[in-house]
Amino acid sequence: MVMESMRRALLGGLVGLGMLAGGAAAQAQPVERVNLQLKWVTQAQFAGYYVAQARGFYRAANLDVRIAPGGPDIAPPQVIAGNRADVIVEWMPAALASRERGVPLVNIAQPFRRSGMMLTCRAETGIRTPADLRGKTLGVWFSGNEYPFLAWMSRLGYPTNGTPQGVRVLRQGFNVDPLLQRQADCVSTMTYNEYWQVIDGGFRPEQLQVFRYEEQGVATLEDGLYVLENRLTDAAFVARMARFVRASMQGWDWARQNPDAAAQIVLDNDASGAQTVAHQRRMMGEIARLLDTEGGGRLVPADYERTVQTLLSSGGESPVISRAPTNAWTHAVMDAIR
Repeated sequence: MVMESMRRALLGGLVGLGMLAGGAAAQAQPVERVNLQLKWVTQAQFAGYYVAQARGFYRAANLDVRIAPGGPDIAPPQVIAGNRADVIVEWMPAALASRERGVPLVNIAQPFRRSGMMLTCRAETGIRTPADLRGKTLGVWFSGNEYPFLAWMSRLGYPTNGTPQGVRVLRQGFNVDPLLQRQADCVSTMTYNEYWQVIDGGFRPEQLQVFRYEEQGVATLEDGLYVLENRLTDAAFVARMARFVRASMQGWDWARQNPDAAAQIVLDNDASGAQTVAHQRRMMGEIARLLDTEGGGRLVPADYERTVQTLLSSGGESPVISRAPTNAWTHAVMDAIR
């Protein structure tokens, strides 16, 4: 009797454990994949996403995030339009221009609150104010990055066709060679990247005149997260993006507080081997100044409106956008974060 009672108790315990295990498995969420397309190559500009991956924030959110670096021949809007990404990192001018041209991108989060874009000029050219840009040769990035520049020139009333009344535009590669080789009077730079390439190229800060787009009143939002509009009708996708954004912002917060470690994580993911510790640490320090540290990545409508009005004011022969967009951003994903 005693042995039989023990046997029954043991069987009952095993059954109970089996039921608990089965219940836990039923409640566990399956790991879901997210394909993220970056705007540019692996660097500290995207540290938050690499940190979220390396520190396990995505894994804790039941996400398998595949991060695809960008490059000069990769346009994130085209990638997502071809269903090769679930979410992309893009500048708002390029995103809104793509939306007007048929790729219905929607901003779901805005980790960067401030713009890092600048025009960096050789002081020896005599350029001191925007009025001195007239007649000068300016290096400009294209592939969607030219839109803030065009808006600024339109506001100044400077044609970009090379006439004496305007400026000469040099199609700049994604480097600062035109300035270093004195082929251009000014080139496009970012506070966290190309400006320091100019410094490393032999220029001292006092030999440069810098115009920050923020200070010229034509700053537009950069490095937002965008998805295709039709996918937002799927509640499961919205929930997945909410987990992705939350984990990504955890990554950004950690990177901001641990810039040196974040820079090393970026280097660990740099398959090209082109990046250096010193440059990535410097970049991470500058990136931290641009982040939204209070709103958790929630787009501020006033910032969106400022960007739209800047783009609409560009005018000229090639306007960035011809009309104010509708439904180009949503708080639905942010509201779903728990």
